Amino acid sequence: MNELYWLVMLVLNFLLIMVALRLWGKTGLYIWVPISVILANIQVTKNVMLFGLEATLGNIVYATGFLATDILSELYGKRESAKAVAIGFFSLLSMTIIMQVALLFEPAVSDIAHPSLSLVFGLMPRIALGSLIAYVISNLHDIWAFDFWKRKKPGRNTLWLRNNLSTFVSQFIDTLVFTLIAFYGVYPSSVLLQIMISTYLLKWVVAMLDTPFMYLARNWSEQQKLPK
Repeated sequence: MNELYWLVMLVLNFLLIMVALRLWGKTGLYIWVPISVILANIQVTKNVMLFGLEATLGNIVYATGFLATDILSELYGKRESAKAVAIGFFSLLSMTIIMQVALLFEPAVSDIAHPSLSLVFGLMPRIALGSLIAYVISNLHDIWAFDFWKRKKPGRNTLWLRNNLSTFVSQFIDTLVFTLIAFYGVYPSSVLLQIMISTYLLKWVVAMLDTPFMYLARNWSEQQKLPK
């Protein structure tokens, strides 16, 4: 059933991005980027079995952040994509700091949430550190790479090429940096390697499947169906 849920989540994430884009244009993508970063850092604390491999959740929603920034680069330019990355970075940093302060409060006798919050957000500093570093490095590379291939291979027919080439390498960088910082010493080496491989493969699949949505976004832009 996990595989079915994974596919449902994949479709749901793509649809929500496109709804945000259609309703609010680039502002909708600015909204989606922090949503994806924050949700991914919460979901990543849960391990599941997918397609016979142990993997962390959060791969889909995090990978869709690359779709959002690539659409911004394609339709609005490199500067707008960099702005979205900065918003995502600030959002994750703010969430991490605020939740660490929230955990300092002494819970009431009737409280039922503190143990669960401590379990999830108590891991957050190390996960957030790994995510922040990986996020900045991988997204700056993605912005640069997409713009590089856009200049080298301009036009509609090569949109799939620049989308995938930039994202594949960026997600490899992100997976390597994040996994080593967040989970090195937490899991045995064999589990760590399996998480790294499965995480990258799942992100790779998401990147392959998001290409039609890149074309849909460009079609909407060419037909002037997006808000200014």
